[in-house]
Amino acid sequence: MLLHGIFPPITTPFYPDGNVYFKKLESNVERYSRTPAAGIVVLGSTGEAILLSDQERRDVLKAAREAAAPNKVLIAGTGIESAVETLRLTEYAAELGYDVAMVRTPHYYKRQMQAANILAFYRTVADRSPLPVVIYNFPQATGYDIPAKLVIELAEHPNLIGIKESSGDVEKVRTMVEGTRHVRRSATVSETFDAVTPRIMTAAAMGSNGSGRELVQVGALAGSSSTTKPSSSAVTVVGNIKTRQKEVGFQVMVGAADKLHAALDAGAVGAILAFACLAPTSCYEVYTAWKEGDAELARLKQERIARAAQRVVGELGIPGVKHGMDLNSYFGGTARLPLLPLTGELKGEVERLLADVRN
Repeated sequence: MLLHGIFPPITTPFYPDGNVYFKKLESNVERYSRTPAAGIVVLGSTGEAILLSDQERRDVLKAAREAAAPNKVLIAGTGIESAVETLRLTEYAAELGYDVAMVRTPHYYKRQMQAANILAFYRTVADRSPLPVVIYNFPQATGYDIPAKLVIELAEHPNLIGIKESSGDVEKVRTMVEGTRHVRRSATVSETFDAVTPRIMTAAAMGSNGSGRELVQVGALAGSSSTTKPSSSAVTVVGNIKTRQKEVGFQVMVGAADKLHAALDAGAVGAILAFACLAPTSCYEVYTAWKEGDAELARLKQERIARAAQRVVGELGIPGVKHGMDLNSYFGGTARLPLLPLTGELKGEVERLLADVRN
């Protein structure tokens, strides 16, 4: 699965009484689907997943899946403290049609989170998961920072396809990229090297005059982990979509918008950014300028959002993100307790920081 590009980890909207506001959730997802975002992450930290009940998590996954456009990669945050519960939610996400499971590091029993525990947890989940798995490291929230050497070791597992590294440590990104260069995998992409998901394939098949799939030299949709370089000439035709294979290896994504440009230079292939919940286009502009080799433009675009991203996301957190979304015509609303809404003074500060980041 190709994970290149920018992914907003969407928020969960609530009514004033604290119940999930599904109509607003669907509206936000539909709007993100019209942005240049490569995909959407549901039930990440920004989605307040840890504050939702099990049934609410399932309902949010279902509502977001039904509202999303078929050309976006859908990532489900399925990490729960136990491997058993993580797998249960992952299996449900797979039933809905999600493409990838993002599993945060277990952290509650911190003293026991030694290398053997983490290796066993992720290998067990990856062995049994019906979806490819992305490791999720967010030490600012969990208090546990998975060491780069463990990530490099886990990268050998064929169903562990990448990591979302939210520590903000660019040198750690560089270490993980360098340490996993030997991992050779491929992903199915379109002729223009965009991600191809099972939903795109299914939608194309259903839309091809009812004829279903026409397959030519079929490659595995989720990619392969062969040590030999995959052939880019193998073509799969589904409806009117022609696909090919692209070598992707182990994919490192980051979660700090204020360091996006530096992380891309260090070898990251994309990012899951809370700041993209309120300014997806601004984040995409940094990525696309970098991808096109325009370092100066990428630097300027990064400078434009750096302070706002660091303050609104890194310091004010979900209430800051949600107020920024309200400013930019998404539905943010309030967070769940114990998170409190911003004061009037802080709202004014967010408005000033985002004065030229309105998209």
